[in-house]
Amino acid sequence: MPEAHPEHINPRDTEERLADPELTEDGPDEEGMYEHKRLYADPGQRLMRLDQWLTTLLRNKSRTMIKNAALAGCVRVNGKTVKPAYKIKPGDEVTIVFPTPPPPELAPENIPLVLEYEDEDLIMLNKQPGMVVHPGVGNWTGTMLHALLYYLNQERLDAPREEWQFPSLVHRIDKDTSGLLVIPKTEFANHFLSRQFYERSIDRLYNAIVWGDVKEDEGTIEGHVGRSRGDRKRFDVYPDGSVGKHAITHYRVLERFRFATLVQCKLETGRTHQIRVHMKHIGHTLFADWFYGGKNVLARLSTPKYEAFIHNLLTVLPRQALHARTLSFTHPRTMKKVHFSSALPDDFQAALEKMRLYRKAYLE
Repeated sequence: MPEAHPEHINPRDTEERLADPELTEDGPDEEGMYEHKRLYADPGQRLMRLDQWLTTLLRNKSRTMIKNAALAGCVRVNGKTVKPAYKIKPGDEVTIVFPTPPPPELAPENIPLVLEYEDEDLIMLNKQPGMVVHPGVGNWTGTMLHALLYYLNQERLDAPREEWQFPSLVHRIDKDTSGLLVIPKTEFANHFLSRQFYERSIDRLYNAIVWGDVKEDEGTIEGHVGRSRGDRKRFDVYPDGSVGKHAITHYRVLERFRFATLVQCKLETGRTHQIRVHMKHIGHTLFADWFYGGKNVLARLSTPKYEAFIHNLLTVLPRQALHARTLSFTHPRTMKKVHFSSALPDDFQAALEKMRLYRKAYLE
């Protein structure tokens, strides 16, 4: 097997080429979920197996990891998926999508989880409202990843850490959003599912309660989503594309209450806070979404009885009314399309029932 030589590595294969603007601009999920790399074989490159060539260049990736990525379709040469044994030729363009590994300092915590389904390749988790998905500023413990690390290793916590199974994320939802998340259990499943999210071949449907009577029965919201110029913790929509990343949300009205509307949202992209800021952008902020003004009572219907009713609703459903209802994707083992759905959580369902009773008593 030929060995790689430094002079046969194109200078563009260094850090300045590892962040690919085209790939990162159109990635299907929020920042940090994937590593996107684009590499070029030098004009003097000798024939070499793809997995060996990449192992030479990507010092922090094992050959096994690269092989699994290639088998899952996450490595492409000149735009086409190839096997690990593909022979690199001079001038070849190689693009790679790697899922970001879990934090190395993660510790197991015995926190209850609600599982909808599990097999040897993946877990379908029904995340409860209030649970943070991954560690971050202000939430270094008590997250879903901590709970998953315990769940996956509860029978071998006394074993060396290198023998543990570590959970990975291929997508995420906000702390106060409830609903389905798919968690890969193997390295191959991790790559395979990551590629589907990256290529937007996974179907995701959300249910949301928004303020106001949405005019159209269905529609599409298109506009870049980026950090707010006034508050870096918030996100805004920039229709001119001057800031942020391209984002598309399709919505359909499911039920009307005059003062609020139950809608179904289908994500074509998956930016941070996408549904929340897109619905606000068209004048229909999510109910109880305090972060984006969703606890403001609609003034045009303000009466003492109505305000008391809304106050009661906000007590029943004190978090943003958003639930990840369904998830459909190709299974990494069977290669067949699978579909999962989750029931609306109790707080969401209770709020809807109160809205129906109020509509029947006062608005019909």
